[in-house]
Amino acid sequence: MSNAGTEGAAHRGSGGRPVYSIGAVVKMLGIDASTLRSWEGRYQGVVPVRSRGGQRLYSRDDVEHLRFVLVEMEGGSSPADAHRLLSERLQSPAVFTPPEPESPTVVILVAERDRYAAALSEYFLRTEGYEVCVAFDPLAAERRLAERHPDLSVVELMLAGGGLDLCRRLARSSDAPVLALSSLDLADEALSAGASAFLTKPIDPLQFVSTVRDLLGRSAITRPSRTSIS
Repeated sequence: MSNAGTEGAAHRGSGGRPVYSIGAVVKMLGIDASTLRSWEGRYQGVVPVRSRGGQRLYSRDDVEHLRFVLVEMEGGSSPADAHRLLSERLQSPAVFTPPEPESPTVVILVAERDRYAAALSEYFLRTEGYEVCVAFDPLAAERRLAERHPDLSVVELMLAGGGLDLCRRLARSSDAPVLALSSLDLADEALSAGASAFLTKPIDPLQFVSTVRDLLGRSAITRPSRTSIS
């Protein structure tokens, strides 16, 4: 498991595949960060790769594997048994479908430098039922933040005026997650600036929408905290 995760390091955050910070995973799954770190060392079942700066980078597969463990524990398994079942599942994969999030009634801010890219992102999000507001510079984005209080922000890191700085300000100003986008490999910089997840451009529509759903999913909104799990 850990070797496979290490070998996949060069591919995460590329080809439209998202990477998530440990803070985002905590919110998505309702589990304490110390528990994630403990499981990583104790069971070696889900071992995120490390960025150049040493941050844990979780893939969507990692998130689904952790969700599987939590579902098994909710059914009465111990953490050790749940991880054993995960190992068996990975050796003989079976279909695991996570709970679908409730119909979204949320607002998403899209801060883009390119009007065509902004229109595409808006289209993908609106087809999923999200309300979208668009900004083409950091000042306009912060105005939209104050006016609409978006539940999630999508930020192009090459935005004129400083996409990384905008990520930092949005993360400081709100608890809402930030999804960072760039055609460059800036996952480490994005997560260091407070982004919850990173996607490389050009974005794949399915990966884009799936990442948004992850960050706004039912597990992040309605599930109780599991801070006592160990």
